[in-house]
Amino acid sequence: MKLIKTLAGAASVAGLMLSGAAFADSDPGPAEYAAALNGKRVVMVPLAMGMDLAQGWSAILQREVTAFGGTFETRDPNWSTEAGAQALTEAISSDPKPDVLIVMPPDLNSYSKILKKAQAAGIYVLLLDNPANFKADAYFGSDWTNLGALEAKAAMDACGEGSSKKIGLVQGDEVNATSLFQYEGIMKVLDADPSYTVVAKPVSNWDPTTSRTVTTTMLQQNPDVCAIIDFWDGDASGAAAAIRDAGLQDKVALITTGGGEQAADCDMIENGTYTAVVMTELVREGGDLVAMIKYLLQSGIEPGSTSAYIYTLEQATTKANMRPDSCWSLKALQSMNP
Repeated sequence: MKLIKTLAGAASVAGLMLSGAAFADSDPGPAEYAAALNGKRVVMVPLAMGMDLAQGWSAILQREVTAFGGTFETRDPNWSTEAGAQALTEAISSDPKPDVLIVMPPDLNSYSKILKKAQAAGIYVLLLDNPANFKADAYFGSDWTNLGALEAKAAMDACGEGSSKKIGLVQGDEVNATSLFQYEGIMKVLDADPSYTVVAKPVSNWDPTTSRTVTTTMLQQNPDVCAIIDFWDGDASGAAAAIRDAGLQDKVALITTGGGEQAADCDMIENGTYTAVVMTELVREGGDLVAMIKYLLQSGIEPGSTSAYIYTLEQATTKANMRPDSCWSLKALQSMNP
């Protein structure tokens, strides 16, 4: 009897194993995945390819899109709105058209009509880092109002109770959403505490030389300022130079935001150039971006018919809370690709 039960049990297990093997042989996933993604064309148009952000995203996308059998291309407007608009127009009218456009708009409105045409032509449009007055299929990046609030709180913490409580701002420009919303978030926090005063708020136009000049003037007029918030690490190096020139490295805190690249941000926090940086988690953001591309290309969803916001998790990173993985290395990301 025991022998019969043992043989029966073995037969049952063998049957399950055969059934599992048969299911594995007929798994529809790989074929459907390949059919949806092979040959798809993804084009990215950032503000400029010289940015560490653009290069980091590009390295991730190049690896992932190539791996699923697609093609990945970039266009470099090099900070020119006109060149970016031309690149987008040419992409939309090309044959074959891109299946996905990834775009960093220079401001809220310049690309909106062109991007609507892209969706009407059957192209998914993903906005990266910069919001716009346009219903993209998805937006990836910062909640810039919240980011500004984090910068303001970091500046207040750096100033402390015994300080002058005078804070200076070096804005990016007056049309880019990242600058407008960042300013809004900063002022909401500072306005809630009337003991703090904003002594100056010049515009740098994202240029480090201009940032250095306006910060020098700010410090000459307000030598007791306790913190400066520069709206981007790309030009905050200019503000840092002005603080250094004035001999105020130990008296003026410098707060900024950046892409989180090791040399641009964590090294600068470590050596005391920046007091705090609210950073983009670029690698995670790149993973979110790739996942959305794969989903949309398999979904059958009509471009422009839905929208999502995928916000970056952010904190003000300082020496006190910096971790080994707080920053990413551009060289490491680029080494993933042959």
